[in-house]
Amino acid sequence: MKFFYDKSLTNVPYFKAAGIHSGLKKKKNDLCVIYSEKPCVSAATFTTNKVKAAPVLLDMKHIKNDKTYAVVINSGNANACNGSAGYKNALSMAKTIAECLNIKTEEVLVCSTGVIGVPLPMDIVLPGIKETCSKLSCEGGNEAAKAIMTTDTIEKKVAVEFYLGEKKAIISAMAKGSGMIHPNMGTMLSFIATNVNIDKNMLSKALKESVEDSYNMISVDGDTSTNDTVIILANGSLENPIINEENEDYISFKRALHSLNIEIAKMIAKDGEGATKLIETKVLNAPSKEDAKISSKAVIKSSLVKAAIFGSDPNWGRIICALGYSGANINPENVDIFFSNSKGSVQTCSKGAALEFDKELAVEILNEPATTITIDLHDGNYSATAWGCDLTYEYVKINGCYTT
Repeated sequence: MKFFYDKSLTNVPYFKAAGIHSGLKKKKNDLCVIYSEKPCVSAATFTTNKVKAAPVLLDMKHIKNDKTYAVVINSGNANACNGSAGYKNALSMAKTIAECLNIKTEEVLVCSTGVIGVPLPMDIVLPGIKETCSKLSCEGGNEAAKAIMTTDTIEKKVAVEFYLGEKKAIISAMAKGSGMIHPNMGTMLSFIATNVNIDKNMLSKALKESVEDSYNMISVDGDTSTNDTVIILANGSLENPIINEENEDYISFKRALHSLNIEIAKMIAKDGEGATKLIETKVLNAPSKEDAKISSKAVIKSSLVKAAIFGSDPNWGRIICALGYSGANINPENVDIFFSNSKGSVQTCSKGAALEFDKELAVEILNEPATTITIDLHDGNYSATAWGCDLTYEYVKINGCYTT
């Protein structure tokens, strides 16, 4: 298995893409199309927020179709909370793509990201879709990745190559996410393409199981968006024997997919709005998998922990406090806590009580752009890892004037 950070979705055979500036945003790319010349099986996961954007409602229907050819994405406007007009506009986007590419409307998926509650200006969007379709190419992946960004500071894309038998397979992804990130399937969008030949049920199974331990284990600010979506398209052009059961090829595919999803999830957490540091929290030896997940996520979404990491303050009391209110089944008297990265490792707490530790080294560790908080609960055999970021002055500035 090998990762490539300079490859895009269009490095997957038969995939084309394009990204343009249509006018939804002042200057930057704001509209893109992903298209496979070969029909794809598709799978997706969606936000658990009861307030779902119109494109999510549309995609929940279209994802059931046997074939998918294209995805259209706009940024700058979430098309959420716009009533029946919002759904009508999402459907118009799908219909326009279908007409341009000579496919069926239900073979198109639609995603939007941006400000909630603002009508989508279709006089800009529909001509933009037609222009984007005219520019589809095998070199358009990078421009497409730019078009889905909102407050993101970097493009998030990665590809992984691996073998199924003697055939070299590829899975590639692009994503956006910087604020309103607390997926339980913010806004967090991820688009994944592969040439693997796999049936729809197994593709859906692999994606949903991976999402639970990747995208659903990140948090920037504790807010679950109205638009969160992960979509995977598989066009089968590798021509490997179809994966329709949990065999060796399925295990290899799922392992590669999950590794890619974790890479993307970490990119999203690291690029949280205003963030300067990535926080990785590992919980070890929990009584159940659910307890491990609840514990690790409680720590990375704690505002007090996030603020302490921003200030390079090894205030481990905030960590054990977050564990205590998390709802997880823990025994505080068993808890050990460590800070670590390339600078070294410091244990700050043993069996729930303070330790004498090298504070200068701890501060040096926390000054780095990434820190791992390891928590050993000494109460079982289960573990989980979550990812988040620090809470900075810049986060408040960005979100204090998001629409003004």
